[in-house]
Amino acid sequence: MRKPWGILVLVALIAAGTAGAAYWWRVGRFIESTDDAFVQADISAISPKVEGYVREVHVTDNQQVKAGDVLVVIDDRDFTARADQARGSRDAAHAALAMLETRRNWQKAVIEQAAAAVASAEAELHRSQLELTRQRNLSKMDVASRQKFESAEADAEKADAGMNRARAALAAERDQLAVLDAERVQDQAKVKQAEAALQLAKNDLDDTVIRAPIDGVVGNKGVEIGQLVKPGTLLLALVPLPNVYVVANFKETQLAGIRPGQPVSVTVDALPGKTLRGYVESFAPASGALFSLLPPENATGNFTKIVQRVPVRIALAPDERLRDALRPGLSAVVEVDTRAPAALAAAEAAAAAQR
Repeated sequence: MRKPWGILVLVALIAAGTAGAAYWWRVGRFIESTDDAFVQADISAISPKVEGYVREVHVTDNQQVKAGDVLVVIDDRDFTARADQARGSRDAAHAALAMLETRRNWQKAVIEQAAAAVASAEAELHRSQLELTRQRNLSKMDVASRQKFESAEADAEKADAGMNRARAALAAERDQLAVLDAERVQDQAKVKQAEAALQLAKNDLDDTVIRAPIDGVVGNKGVEIGQLVKPGTLLLALVPLPNVYVVANFKETQLAGIRPGQPVSVTVDALPGKTLRGYVESFAPASGALFSLLPPENATGNFTKIVQRVPVRIALAPDERLRDALRPGLSAVVEVDTRAPAALAAAEAAAAAQR
């Protein structure tokens, strides 16, 4: 009785070993797996841009929000006053520029008047010179009196002085216009400065209302009404559920056959018996040790070689239903099927097209 049972057990062991060896030869040797994997997400840390006291908090922990929803409101009374002050400065700068434009137009009219005075003075000078020439000729012929000649000579000198005075006045008025042009450039700069200050004040006023930048779930809320917050203060975090992914830390000895686009099976400890579908999306640009707070320095005499791990990003299938149950930080086991040349070729073609 013992001999047939022993033979059956031996046959069963041989069959199981043969099946296992066949599976390893056909499938197992192409599967790269690791349990050093975690679910992650691109979590947004929400912090204010301005300093002030919190007036309203519109969310609670674990609340689902949409992009654009109001999260926190900071008391805006001071910022409203600053915006009004900047608006007044802007209006004053515009008024000063408008007044200067009026002065420039008036100065142009004065220049035209001065130019007309120059023309009149030149005509008077020409007339007086003709009269002087006539009186000089008459005086030589003893037809006119010496008194008239001297009077004509004085009139000519007076006309010449008047012309010089008119030309000097015209030059002065033109110089004044140049001064006004320089002041206009300065006032235009002041207007731009005032408008920029007003825009900054408006930005600060708008920043008192903190809105959600993405769709997600509120977590790690640490803000309360009446709290004094400053730029950079962590108010809360937004987790973009269900947009999660898996980061698997593969050993460097496992990376030879792994390529972007290859199919991946993911099992999560929180979902026993469930398998999620995904694909290799990308590789980290360096090993995880180089991104640590204190990167290793191996330039010593007691060097010991340690197998390094490289983070590999795994994207879940868009139609994966179980992704709604995932949360960042959960542990996972990842298995990559390196037998997928079609997926690999498609991924390489897409990468080449992007380059």
